[in-house]
Amino acid sequence: MNRILRPISLVLVLAVAGASQAQQPTVNIGERHGNLRAAQEHIVQAYQLIGVAQQDNDSRLGGHAGRARELLIQADQELRQAANVANNNGRP
Repeated sequence: MNRILRPISLVLVLAVAGASQAQQPTVNIGERHGNLRAAQEHIVQAYQLIGVAQQDNDSRLGGHAGRARELLIQADQELRQAANVANNNGRP
């Protein structure tokens, strides 16, 4: 039984790690929504700087930096949705 569970566990760990890397905030809002785009750019910058802080502190930040990064991912997604809503509501 352990011979089966170990490879499955390894695959799951690698899948989760890959998914977390794929969720990094990215600037994907166009100039049409300048303020939303600027906010998204700041989110990306903050996400990157927190990552540097985690490396500099050997990830000894009590999990708070990691949680902040999770919240930045969520904020990035919300901004994208706001831009989509504006697009769908015929914003000039």
